[in-house]
Amino acid sequence: MRRGLARSAMVVAASAAAVAAFAAPAGAQEPDVAVHLLDGAASETTEHWTADRMRAAIPMDDLLDRTVPAAGDVARGAPTVIRPQAANSTGDPWTGGGEVTETAGRVFFDFNGSPASCSGNAVTSANRSVVLTAGHCVKYEGSWHTNWIFVPGYDNGNAPFGEWTASRTLTTPQWEASEDIDYDVGAAVVEPLGGNHLTDVVGAQGVAFNTERGQDMYAFGYPAADPYDGESLTYCSGATFTDPFFSEDYGLRCDMTGGSSGGPWFLGFDEATGLGVQASVNSFGYTFLPGYMFGPYFGSDAQALYDTAQVA
Repeated sequence: MRRGLARSAMVVAASAAAVAAFAAPAGAQEPDVAVHLLDGAASETTEHWTADRMRAAIPMDDLLDRTVPAAGDVARGAPTVIRPQAANSTGDPWTGGGEVTETAGRVFFDFNGSPASCSGNAVTSANRSVVLTAGHCVKYEGSWHTNWIFVPGYDNGNAPFGEWTASRTLTTPQWEASEDIDYDVGAAVVEPLGGNHLTDVVGAQGVAFNTERGQDMYAFGYPAADPYDGESLTYCSGATFTDPFFSEDYGLRCDMTGGSSGGPWFLGFDEATGLGVQASVNSFGYTFLPGYMFGPYFGSDAQALYDTAQVA
């Protein structure tokens, strides 16, 4: 992908450990969650996604409507760029092995009739069936995606741990209503496969909400636009910062391209085990600031989304 301005001054970059959960205060009103039930039998969806069709899937970013916002929408003031410390990786193949090679995977779906791809990650959940991804990897331009599957450990058209069909996809109310880039978070609940639940087969990563900003993080995904081809798991790592321009997202030095959207960002990632606690997803990048990826802060709305998904 070559990152450009989209409607919110962005272009999307395309989405077993203990969960860090926080109970809502007594009497607090839970945020709404947008939920979409998918039609069709799981067997029909998996038959739809042949190896050739998966290889031909278009990075979701290439299907997005790219428009420049009106001048009045641009924040006034002197340009400011906050640069993080040098990152350990800005987009290298992941060769470390570990749990992430099984929990992370590619997401495939049809967007308005076009085969498209993102990335996603399996997280610990009560129903053992939740995949976290980006909001635009489940819904975009008022259209919920169809024929949605998750392929953990994807490898050149192969699905070593199976193809998991979503029974429903979910996103935050802010993304559902206006595609607010601060809330570009999505989830899918996948159906059992061969009598097994997803995380019983591939394991699960932890997930955290309302955490402290400015921490070191690892980002993973399957970038599919040049110079990448979507066939191998890729990662970036280093210090994060808060977007100084048009969002409240995390920022990280990273060269991943379209198709990596929805891939997980981890706190406390252990390279030896491949385990971490997920606290964001790949979301977008700016044309005027190449080499950086941004991901939404997992706050209370992301937590409500997760809570809804894990009991579905």
